[in-house]
Amino acid sequence: MTTNKVFNWLLQGDVVIQYQTHRDLLESDTEVLDALKTRIQFEGWGKQFLNSGRQFYKPKWINTHYILFDLKNICISPDIREIKEALTAIFKYEKGSDGGINPSSSLKQSDVCINGMVLNYASYFGVKEQNLNSIVDFILSQHMNDGGFNCRLNRKGAVHSSLHSTISVIEGILEYSKNGYKYRLAELQEVETRSREFILQHRLFKSDKTGEIIDNKMLMLSYPMRWRYDVLRALDYFHRADVPYDPRMEEAIDVIKKQQSADGTWPMQIRYAGEVLFEMEEVGEPSRWNTLRALRILRYFNV
Repeated sequence: MTTNKVFNWLLQGDVVIQYQTHRDLLESDTEVLDALKTRIQFEGWGKQFLNSGRQFYKPKWINTHYILFDLKNICISPDIREIKEALTAIFKYEKGSDGGINPSSSLKQSDVCINGMVLNYASYFGVKEQNLNSIVDFILSQHMNDGGFNCRLNRKGAVHSSLHSTISVIEGILEYSKNGYKYRLAELQEVETRSREFILQHRLFKSDKTGEIIDNKMLMLSYPMRWRYDVLRALDYFHRADVPYDPRMEEAIDVIKKQQSADGTWPMQIRYAGEVLFEMEEVGEPSRWNTLRALRILRYFNV
């Protein structure tokens, strides 16, 4: 496909894809964007997510936590009553003794990955700052000396940060910053900067000690990502955070460029095990999610 054909193909997809294509690739005017965003809750994937209420963290993968994470990522309106009610219940019933959101009945320590994602969607949906303060305190308490985060730090004494945990947390910090929250903001932004450096030191997917690939799945294109890190997710974060090109991104960008199919699209390469509410795209087929994200990354970095 030519570039125009790829754009037209994206615009034939779900309204979620249409909205982000107009916003990120076509730079359409506010009137067009507002009209598309309004539709998200009433049709397609957005409607399906909204009609899928569950307990906060059960069953795994199709619970309220991951539904809210997906609703944020599809850019649904932040002013929906059902979402506000779900968030009120979470902050009323799921707070742990350490200040984090903790759905576990057996583990006293909250999980920093979960709390990074909660900070992400709670900030997007406008939760009151006072309800986020203890989550911010908990996240800052889990920052590691090497710059990143690891959900095993307070449970098993991890000594090295995890790319998985780190991306979940800094996405949350970015959303917190973008939505005007102020509590301990300077500290969070310093932590975010150090966490970016942690990712860059690993050239987004390599061991900082041996230079070997940490996990080949980090090079594979998937959506939704859940808690998993991959290079497309990392580069999309750098784009949304307005981080300029760094030479240490080059190998990851090359990975993305080489995965483009002859027709100009990017495939869905893997779907992680676990139940899903519904299939957005099929493994092995061209993926509008991955094509959209790859194109906006390459456009942003001008490569």
